[in-house]
Amino acid sequence: MALPVVAIVGRPNVGKSTIFNRIVGERISIEEDVPGVTRDRIYGKGEWLNTEFNIIDTGGIDIGDEPFLDQIRSQAQIAIDEADVIIMITSGRDGVTSADEEVAKILYRSKKPVVLAVNKVDNPDMRDQIYDFYALGFGDPYPISGAHGIGLGDMLDEVVKHFPKKETKAYEDDVIQFSLIGRPNVGKSSLVNAILGEERVIVSNIAGTTRDAVDSPYTYDGQKYVIIDTAGIRKKGKVYESTEKYSVLRALRAIERSDVVLVVINAEEGIIEQDKKIAGYAHEAGRGVIIVVNKWDAVEKDEKTLQEFERKIRSHFLFLDYAPIVFVSAKTKKRLHTLLPMIQTVSENHALRVQTNVLNDVIMDAVAMNPTPTDKGRRLKIYYITQVSVKPPTFVLFVNEPELLHFSYARFIENRIREAFGFVGTPIKIIPRARK
Repeated sequence: MALPVVAIVGRPNVGKSTIFNRIVGERISIEEDVPGVTRDRIYGKGEWLNTEFNIIDTGGIDIGDEPFLDQIRSQAQIAIDEADVIIMITSGRDGVTSADEEVAKILYRSKKPVVLAVNKVDNPDMRDQIYDFYALGFGDPYPISGAHGIGLGDMLDEVVKHFPKKETKAYEDDVIQFSLIGRPNVGKSSLVNAILGEERVIVSNIAGTTRDAVDSPYTYDGQKYVIIDTAGIRKKGKVYESTEKYSVLRALRAIERSDVVLVVINAEEGIIEQDKKIAGYAHEAGRGVIIVVNKWDAVEKDEKTLQEFERKIRSHFLFLDYAPIVFVSAKTKKRLHTLLPMIQTVSENHALRVQTNVLNDVIMDAVAMNPTPTDKGRRLKIYYITQVSVKPPTFVLFVNEPELLHFSYARFIENRIREAFGFVGTPIKIIPRARK
């Protein structure tokens, strides 16, 4: 099920990035007391009252040289489109400004739940200053201090109250759900139609034709699938067309509902930074991944073209070294027949469970071949390993001192597991734990 989405919206320099970082627990966004300093719209995961949610810091929406009010309207509009709940941030030091009123008008018309937070209320003496914010029409304003972490709990209590109710599971366990993610106009909808053999999804050369994720149930060779097509850019307009970052949030929701994610690349355009960013979300979510190079028919080729393109993909997507690469053409349907069997293979590997005794035999053999490292006279000792979960396959490695497990040796163990059991297309998690 897709996680709820919370958007942080407000005029420049009210502390949106500071509050975002407090909620996700990391310093991801750039913080500086200068309007417009957030250069990239940032997404993260938050958790409150045992409830996870996606959160978006809208401060980084770049729409060129437009005035601040136009930028504010654009940020608010994106929040309206995408969020389940909106946190509107204002500043207790500045009081209610005309820019705050502009944001409030847009959000009020949206009919989305809005939680109003008055930031920079750093001491109790300032709390009397929040009453003017009732005029914005969103009920009780929550006094907070992003810099000191004051009042965020009360604000998040209110945010969680507005989350949509959990959906029941839509499909049976034996149904493989896979999504296609990627930049706008890489051919995701064309691929869906080619697989289904019908024009079920609108196809256009205009980026942003697909407005929402579309589920398409499909059966192939006795296996049931659900194909989730995702929007690249949701609607036309300067802010949407000028930033391909907008495709990320659409992809996030589809990723969370998927067993396998197809990262679609346009062979004509090659690889750009946004491809890596979108693929990174699938990897971090622990989903099975296949890299699909579409429009391969449009590339002039010789006997080395495919190998060179694959080498380029591997160099750019180092974190996806486990993901198979498939070259296809939605237009001519060339090699399309290889896609669904590969999806089934990756899905099976994503849910694969290995017996503990067999797993330990492999690890002990690996240690015998390549002894564990030492650090300042202390040697890592591996006692045993066990698989604790699937989707993705997750292993707990019991050792004497977890800090002695260097990244390179953990990588060696992962490679030995992959050599022994495959796990093509799925990430593997190895968690070191001290034996008690």
